[in-house]
Amino acid sequence: MRVAIYGRVSTKKQDEMNQILQLREFVGTQAGWTLEKEYIDRMSGAGKKERPQFQRMLTDASRRKFDLLLFWSLDRLSREGIVKTIAYLDQLRGWGVGWRSYTQPFLDTGNEIVNSIVLSVLAAVAKQERVTISERTRAGLQRALKAGHRLGRRPVRVDLLQARKLRAQGLGLRPVAGKLRISVNTLRNALAEA
Repeated sequence: MRVAIYGRVSTKKQDEMNQILQLREFVGTQAGWTLEKEYIDRMSGAGKKERPQFQRMLTDASRRKFDLLLFWSLDRLSREGIVKTIAYLDQLRGWGVGWRSYTQPFLDTGNEIVNSIVLSVLAAVAKQERVTISERTRAGLQRALKAGHRLGRRPVRVDLLQARKLRAQGLGLRPVAGKLRISVNTLRNALAEA
């Protein structure tokens, strides 16, 4: 059986090799399994950003480049909620590609009855975890604002006197911005606000 591995980490502090090494080892212990391909994304699984390796995996699955997709756990595959997660798994099954969760061995294409119930619960939990992380982040930002911290980039100081002088000499926005070493948009905004 040709097996593909999908791994995902959501922060730069995480190391995807924690998942990948164990998945590789597991494939090696299964009689008749050969590791065909690995797909690894280093970004959130919330669906707000394109996951290029995930998309490549789906394309390869549709072309039957492997027979089984092995992933660490359901939340490593997707945190997009019940409907989307089940749709991905059904899509794989429709292409004749099985799937299996390493840490949740009961999540396997061969276990139909358990899958329908458990998948719904686990997908809902994964989505709720994403919502909780988002709420914590917003709370942290609010706390930082209340403590007087400035969020975002540092403001760029624009020498408006010099900018006006250069503009009076007949220079356009782009040359003036170049001389002041700022972007054209920053210059345009500063002149409009002044």
